[in-house]
Amino acid sequence: MAGLTLDWFQLGAVVGALHGVLLTGVLLAQRNNRTANRILAALMAAFALYLASSVYYSTPLFRAFPYFFGVSYPMPWIFGPLVYLYARAASDRAWRFTPKALVHFVPAVVSIVVGFQFYMMGPAEKIAAYDRWTRGGMPPQIALIDPLKYVSGIAYSAATVLYLRRHRRHIQDNYSNTARVNLVWLGWLAGSAMAIWAFATTLRLTGANAPVRDEQLSLAIALLIYAIGYLGLRQPEVFRYVTTEFPVVHASPAPPAPEAGASEEVPSRYERSGLGDDEAMRLKSRLLELMDKQQPWKDSELTLADLAARLDSTPHKLSEVLNVQVGSTFYDFVNAYRVREVQRRIAEGDAARLKMLALALDAGFSSKSTFNHVFKKHTSQTPSDFRQAIGV
Repeated sequence: MAGLTLDWFQLGAVVGALHGVLLTGVLLAQRNNRTANRILAALMAAFALYLASSVYYSTPLFRAFPYFFGVSYPMPWIFGPLVYLYARAASDRAWRFTPKALVHFVPAVVSIVVGFQFYMMGPAEKIAAYDRWTRGGMPPQIALIDPLKYVSGIAYSAATVLYLRRHRRHIQDNYSNTARVNLVWLGWLAGSAMAIWAFATTLRLTGANAPVRDEQLSLAIALLIYAIGYLGLRQPEVFRYVTTEFPVVHASPAPPAPEAGASEEVPSRYERSGLGDDEAMRLKSRLLELMDKQQPWKDSELTLADLAARLDSTPHKLSEVLNVQVGSTFYDFVNAYRVREVQRRIAEGDAARLKMLALALDAGFSSKSTFNHVFKKHTSQTPSDFRQAIGV
């Protein structure tokens, strides 16, 4: 084999593949969020193999060692399902990979079956098959299924984005600070993956030459490896307290409940909770008293489970009281107290000697961006506008 020389695109693919291998090992060694990290490790390994194959085929390595011809071909059918399943596992610590999830990998298995004859070829036959392939002589069976990988990639990316949108609504029933558990970064990843698949589809439809397509895709995938691997390592576990007790489909927050004694029907989400009207009213009364006297909302990491424990109740019952009796998600309920606390301190003149961020942190907010967003949501004003409006 002649001396191996790599251009910048190929070098980037090699570095990306090595990082993929490294991240695979690190993720497998993680003790927390194990299901999610194992799926992410599988994704990193698949990415690494795909990147390595781009160098394998574009250098003399293939002709020197043709034995691995076609090994990376099923990978594009694996990327989308793994990202989607990682979103499921990362958004709910209780989620487990079951045999039912294997259905997502049926297309990858089909691609292996269709290409099985190529795996069984001898070295010289594999080189000849590859040469025919690159000259436009794609076998009919491969030509039939190949476009479906683009459909799969776009479909799974879209499914991941939609799932994460539902997840962000759901965690507002469980967390008062959603910044670390809303998986926004994964939404951006899925959106980026969709853009890459759209880019690849466009190149295929317009007939752009293969070397350009492979190099651009390899670079984009290398960037995704850096992003998803390192951000995934920092992702804390997400607990879905309501669904661990009563596995129900998330519903939108219920409207404010009628006065006691009214005959409104309880939302189907809570039909089997066993929480009677009298107990619900007592729990609501204790909740409001606790919030006023002990001010648990000053804890920036307060969760539904934490508050339920203080009330000697369960997360599901407390969630029912908030959604049905109070008419609010846990997130909005707790942050309303924090906003009122900041408003009170601004009105008392504390904003003249302390920065607005200090007031926000004291009230339980975890960041300036979250504070500004929540404050405007509850008051229709920015903190500065509110301060000017009351003239302090």
